Amino acid sequence: MNPVSSPSSRGLQYDLPNESDDEDFEREVDEQGLIEGDFTLRAVAVGLGVGVILCMTNIYFGLQTGWVSMMSLQSALLGFALFKLLPHLKTLFPNSRPLTPQENVVLQTTAVATGTMPLAAGLVGIIPALEMLTVKEDGREPIKLNYGQLVAWCLAVAFFGVFLAAPLRRQVIVKEKLVFPSGTATAQLISLLHKIPPPSQNPKSSSSGTYRRLPRTSRSVSPPGYAVEEDETNGQRQAAEKDSEVMKGSGWWALGWSFFASGSLTVLSFLFPVIFAIPIFDVFSLPFGTSLAANWLWWFTPSLSYVGQGIIMGFPVTLSMNAGMLVGWAILSPLSKHFGWAPGPIGSTTNGARGWILWVALAIMIAESIISLLPITISSISTFVRHYKQRSSGPRIFQPTSSPRSNVTEDDYYDPLDENDDEDPENEPPERLVPMSWIKIGLVSSAILGVGLVWAVFGKDGIHPWATALGLVLASMLSLIGVRALGETDLNPVSGIGKISQLLFAVLQPGNVVANIIAGGVAEAGAQQAGDLMQDLKTGHLLRASPRSQFYGQMIGSLASVFVATAGYKFYTSVYEIPGPQFAVPSAGIWLNLARLLNNGELPERVIPFMISFGVLFGTISSIKAFKHYLPTSVISKSEKWIKYLPSGIAFAIGFLNSPSFSIARLIGGYIAYRTSRNSSNGETPLIAIVIASGFVLGEGVLSIVTLSMASSGIKAISCFGCNIAGGGYCSGGC
Repeated sequence: MNPVSSPSSRGLQYDLPNESDDEDFEREVDEQGLIEGDFTLRAVAVGLGVGVILCMTNIYFGLQTGWVSMMSLQSALLGFALFKLLPHLKTLFPNSRPLTPQENVVLQTTAVATGTMPLAAGLVGIIPALEMLTVKEDGREPIKLNYGQLVAWCLAVAFFGVFLAAPLRRQVIVKEKLVFPSGTATAQLISLLHKIPPPSQNPKSSSSGTYRRLPRTSRSVSPPGYAVEEDETNGQRQAAEKDSEVMKGSGWWALGWSFFASGSLTVLSFLFPVIFAIPIFDVFSLPFGTSLAANWLWWFTPSLSYVGQGIIMGFPVTLSMNAGMLVGWAILSPLSKHFGWAPGPIGSTTNGARGWILWVALAIMIAESIISLLPITISSISTFVRHYKQRSSGPRIFQPTSSPRSNVTEDDYYDPLDENDDEDPENEPPERLVPMSWIKIGLVSSAILGVGLVWAVFGKDGIHPWATALGLVLASMLSLIGVRALGETDLNPVSGIGKISQLLFAVLQPGNVVANIIAGGVAEAGAQQAGDLMQDLKTGHLLRASPRSQFYGQMIGSLASVFVATAGYKFYTSVYEIPGPQFAVPSAGIWLNLARLLNNGELPERVIPFMISFGVLFGTISSIKAFKHYLPTSVISKSEKWIKYLPSGIAFAIGFLNSPSFSIARLIGGYIAYRTSRNSSNGETPLIAIVIASGFVLGEGVLSIVTLSMASSGIKAISCFGCNIAGGGYCSGGC
């Protein structure tokens, strides 16, 4: 996902959250200024509730377009809104104090762990791909797992990434202070919601006096330990003031109305399917006796959720996506059909134009994924070599710290590579960290559990136990690269990691399409989960939430999502045809086609020159972006203006995978983000736009559960008017 432009909230005087009227109310603060008791029943319970919503939303969007988001911003916003708008929540739990920022961190951590299982377990990719196997092309029947088998598979991949993330925290967050843009943005949003000073990248400066209660007459003054910076620009101040005003009232109305509008349109489109498949482009083709909608999949879907996604993605990403859509669906698709390279129906992923252009998209994604991994790989290797030389050059000398507690313990993650004065030591006491003994036991146990369950589910005709174990080892190594890339760019190259695993297993288990898909899924699951949870740990680090509390939330959320995600996937597949007109499952096509290519070596007619051409083009573009920092400063300053206009290869390829309707709606949202950011005093997307976008996304995601229930109950569309124009069959929902 593209990093969300986060609201700037620096340079303001902050009120403390409205606390209880009881003058004796005091937060539990220890001598270091750390909030205790952030792992609470209410935070976990509401986090699970929000996570269930996000999980079902991600299944819906993932099966539709392959788009899945960790939604950490939405989790924090929705969790806070529930406590704000539903006061009786406070009385349902023994602890009736207002929700603290640290509890909100645990809440959104639990929600993210629950909501991202559809991608981690491959429910929107590898599981549908296994169901699309054919005897003719793959030599075996489709693999359709029942509920128990699917639960076992999810359990196999649910925890390994959690144990991978915990030991990396100290190195990439505490010592190297990688940005993790989404995690930082979430921390800024939480600070704004709870009316506390914005988090500092250097927690050492705020390690004392945090959140102590001020006298009632002094609550308009910043709490001790935080100095309000006086040198901020007027634009930043104005933006912060607007953001503060938004979250006092208008923001909640905007969230509610955007949620209602998106949800209402979703239900309405179920009753009148043509609303989500408007054949508006037929005006260009009817004089020629054809229909762009019926014959070429060109219709318009006025989905507010995709408009919201476009706002969150930003204009550059949506522009790249629509450029890919035009090249794929307006040029290459007609070309492949006209010359007979793709003789089947346009929407077919096997012998149709959709399947033909999918190969070109695959070449683009592989080229960009591999190139984008090179700089971070080179950097990681050089850093490791440098630290190895430092360690071997002589004994290490530990510098004393001013903390009353030692940073270095026998049960800590691992000792820092060096202890220079300008590096932050661990700022958390040992009792708030996850002990290394837990990590070792967890990694070994989750690996054994994973290997055993995968063998039990797929048997000897699937993947050998040693191959699954090797996939987990590969996930461990590649997740280090993925986490660093995520910390620096906000992009986790999990698609490249999965494809690298597929390439390796084409050699280790040749001719076995099932093993190839599963091995890629295992490697991708560990890397994706470790990356997403690292964003949460960054949020907790900035807001001084306990890493151990977040670890508990991650484990609970992952366990709950095993059953929630499985039930949701089974619910959707029992009601809708997958793949089908409404749920094309583009990610499954990518997984299956690459596995077939690596094991059978067959490609559609004349697609190879286009794959090579586009692969080289976007490999070159990715190289320019990835290695621009190695150029002389004078060259960088001159080239920066035009480099930023180069398209994103992954976004460009997604334009190929999804039918035009989804890309066009996202472009509308991207343009809204562009216009609002230009009118903003600080040049960033205003918070109110992000709030509205969140409402749009959540509205359709939540109400899709309602329409799913209606469809499963036998309720059909009220009217199919407009769905059969020019012989169309592009409407769904019972028509």
